Amino acid sequence: MTSKYNADFLQRREANFAPLSPVSFVQRAGRHYSGHPAIEYGDMVRSWGEVYDRCARFATALQSLGVEQDSTVAALVPNVPVAVELAYAVPMSGGVLNMINTRLDAAGIAFILDHGEAEVFVIDSGLVTVAEEALELASVKPTLIFADDPAAPGFRPEEAVDYEAFLSGAEPLAEKDMLPADEWDALALNYTSGTTGNPKGVVYSHRGGYLNAIGDAAAWSLKQNPRYLWTLPLFHCNGWCFPWTVAAYAGTNVCLRTPAADAIVDTILDKRVDHMCGAPIIVNMATTEAEKRGLTFDPPIQFMTAGAPPPAAVLQRAKEVGLDITHVYGLTEVYGPCTVCAWKSDWDDLPDDEQAAIRARQGINYIVLEELSVRDPETMEPVAQDGETMGEAMFRGNVVMKGYLKNRKATEDAFAGGHFHSGDLAVAHDDGYIELRDRSKDIIITGGENVSSIEVEGALYKHPAVSEAAVVAAPHEKWGETPVAFVELKEGSLAGEAELIAFTREHLAHFKCPTHVVFEELPRTSTGKIQKFVIRERAKALAQG
Repeated sequence: MTSKYNADFLQRREANFAPLSPVSFVQRAGRHYSGHPAIEYGDMVRSWGEVYDRCARFATALQSLGVEQDSTVAALVPNVPVAVELAYAVPMSGGVLNMINTRLDAAGIAFILDHGEAEVFVIDSGLVTVAEEALELASVKPTLIFADDPAAPGFRPEEAVDYEAFLSGAEPLAEKDMLPADEWDALALNYTSGTTGNPKGVVYSHRGGYLNAIGDAAAWSLKQNPRYLWTLPLFHCNGWCFPWTVAAYAGTNVCLRTPAADAIVDTILDKRVDHMCGAPIIVNMATTEAEKRGLTFDPPIQFMTAGAPPPAAVLQRAKEVGLDITHVYGLTEVYGPCTVCAWKSDWDDLPDDEQAAIRARQGINYIVLEELSVRDPETMEPVAQDGETMGEAMFRGNVVMKGYLKNRKATEDAFAGGHFHSGDLAVAHDDGYIELRDRSKDIIITGGENVSSIEVEGALYKHPAVSEAAVVAAPHEKWGETPVAFVELKEGSLAGEAELIAFTREHLAHFKCPTHVVFEELPRTSTGKIQKFVIRERAKALAQG
């Protein structure tokens, strides 16, 4: 028998149901904030009305090439206006946006083009050489679109269409034709870093992108018309969904092609930036540059950080120069960040060092994520909330990926037991806030004892001479393995191996302390994460003499 609440006249219909899609945010901004600045880049300013019109034209132009639902539109473009426009225009067309890591080599780009079956490839003028090398290696033959940036001039491939000419020659797509038929339709394709083997293609839905954009705003208590600086790569989880968050709040996308420390601070000051995101390395860069100039940002800059657990000492320095840090956590598979160290007023009166230690936690689930938990990966039971018992951080809800493109086994493994398995080891505190201890592959087992590399790194960051630190396991004849630290010192600072080892012994149990310290520049991914797999090999080579 049909329930009274499901009578035929109470069913979903056009008037009361529309598929969730971040495209609707762009429509709203273009319609009601047409004169407000949407994108700024150097001296260039484009209003929301202009950007909406350009994106609607680009969507039509893509469709004229045969782009439709599930067509892959790849792009090799840094944080310039074209990258922002692609985040809006490609979903309007029905295509799936694949922003490719701009720091990959030709072979890596070629793999992604082939695996994603790219039908269109947008290339920035400064990246033409590596793009052409990739196309020579790839099997696919996508239509090429050349996006010229005067800040990085380059030659246009003979067969490529000019970006501006391509969109200007098209009529704007009708608003009614911009939304997907189903909110579960694919929105974007993002590839994991691929530190072991080929990267996996993570598929996002329109529904997930819409919800996590709202989750980002809620985590920040975002107000209308923010001025957002693009220091986070737009190819990284679609900029953590922030192109769509900025559209939802009719903000201004302040573009910055290269996130150098001096350029970041100059742009903050020149463009009146009030919000930005980035890995802890960007926090450290901006903090150090502000310290050099004797600057304190007033009002404070709202800074969301994730990617690697930020050391408490770095967070404390950032606060002192006027960076108001919101610590979030997530992965490519969960649309970027979807947990937040939500602040409680009870903590306001704690000493600064205790506040910084709390801010370093990964926290609780976004309001758009149904569940964040720390579980035993074998039994799938939650671990004790004692701040000590380690388990695996797991996610469940609407901002978890659809799955891995063309990879059934990896998808099923990742979703085993009804939760997404992050691979990150964590503890849960008595208030339910989680705190990462390590990647499962990075935990150090010395003499049968588990040592968190993050904990050791946190101790090193307390030393006034340390700028960056990474700790990995090295083979040891007696203990199986022991911690080895790789360290970058602050400019003009001095510290030796014995000094740093002695310093960590003042803060940690001795078995947790490094047995060696190596001073060198740390290798990084394109998003600022330290490549531990690289230094792990170096540590192994050192141990073998």
